Amino acid sequence: MHRRRRTALSVSVVLLAAGPLLTACGSTAHPGAAAVVGGERIEVSALQAEVKDVRTAQQQSPQSAQLIKDSGQLGKVKLSNMIFDRVLARAAGQAGVSVSRKETQDARAAMVQQAGGEDQLREQALTNGGLAPDQIDTYVQRQVTEQKLAAKIGARTQQDLLPVLVKASKDLQVDVNPRYGSWNASQIQLADYQAPWIARAKPAAGPQGAPQGVPQDQQGPAPDQQENPGDAASTG
Repeated sequence: MHRRRRTALSVSVVLLAAGPLLTACGSTAHPGAAAVVGGERIEVSALQAEVKDVRTAQQQSPQSAQLIKDSGQLGKVKLSNMIFDRVLARAAGQAGVSVSRKETQDARAAMVQQAGGEDQLREQALTNGGLAPDQIDTYVQRQVTEQKLAAKIGARTQQDLLPVLVKASKDLQVDVNPRYGSWNASQIQLADYQAPWIARAKPAAGPQGAPQGVPQDQQGPAPDQQENPGDAASTG
């Protein structure tokens, strides 16, 4: 793989060690739902659409076989990120934090510049973050929201954000389809999935603009995490 200056892609975001891709028909309590968060359903169909978008993009990559092999648990990672986004939104709302469309656009523009162009950003998002092109804006908004929330509460590391996220998570009473695992409200992750930002504290907030100090959505240390290239929030 050619080594390039990369934008760190989060929770946030998204590749795990190879394993079976989970699909589900729904739990007994909530048929057709991968999870219910704050009374709102995350449909299995919506989760599968997220996974399909990534698989389609991966299949078009010269590194297709390796990308697919390295993202065997993509369904679980995507679900973790979808739940996390709702928890983060609740925590931000409770703190009086909001993110405008312009802030998201400005942050993405900074990422594009840092990556060396839109095509390069898309390549890095797919390779490093398991993100399809139409998922990048959601990722960027997540990062900006984390930054603004951290700034609002005076958090200096991702770990400093944990208490407010835990409170929001418990308030939402997350219920996950057992076929995808269970939600650990105290660690803001699926019980059998180690979210990298929990495992590795980094600076949480910087100047509003390009996200900074965000681990990739990968399990365990990855070369790009160690080098901390192009630090740009989450994950997945």
